[in-house]
Amino acid sequence: MRYPVPDLLPGEWRETETDVERSRFITWLCHSPDTAAFEALLAEARRTHPGASHHCSAFIAGPPGEQTAIGFSDDGEPGGTAGRPMFQVLEGAGLGEVGCVVTRYFGGTKLGTGGLARAYSRAVAEGLEALPRRTVVERTPLRLRVDFAGEAEARAWLAGQEVPVEQAEYGADGVRLTVGWPSDAPADLTALETRLRGRLALLDD
Repeated sequence: MRYPVPDLLPGEWRETETDVERSRFITWLCHSPDTAAFEALLAEARRTHPGASHHCSAFIAGPPGEQTAIGFSDDGEPGGTAGRPMFQVLEGAGLGEVGCVVTRYFGGTKLGTGGLARAYSRAVAEGLEALPRRTVVERTPLRLRVDFAGEAEARAWLAGQEVPVEQAEYGADGVRLTVGWPSDAPADLTALETRLRGRLALLDD
């Protein structure tokens, strides 16, 4: 499976701001591979804006379609007007591993339930427009054995296929390489076997 995630370092976030009827909405977005990263973002938003009216939030701490490591909060706004609309925008964008907080400063004009849902959705959507992204590729460990003479060529071919070598073990019968093969692609090693003139063994079924 391949899916986009925020291209941000741990502890880094992107911040955007929009105004709706004099209320100020500040959107925070981070890479959230786990719930701890989201919780750190929420704590930072609360620390930076202690006088804000609300810190509403939503997160998906896994791939798109994740059913367990997800969550959203209205943080005192009327039920269903903030957290859920925010989550729906994240989900609709097809993003994984993303955390979001929208900090609101009340401007004196009540927006109503529909207006609030639209405002929070808009804040997240505008934040996503400015969010840098990268693609995550889910990988399955695959073990190969090559002789010592073929190791460099095997590594070069794997690098060309963007398949990382995660571990190398050296023994009397050659080198065992554990590689991270894309889980959504068949393990087709025909080209490598041809280059190594058959001096290649796949150790996994």
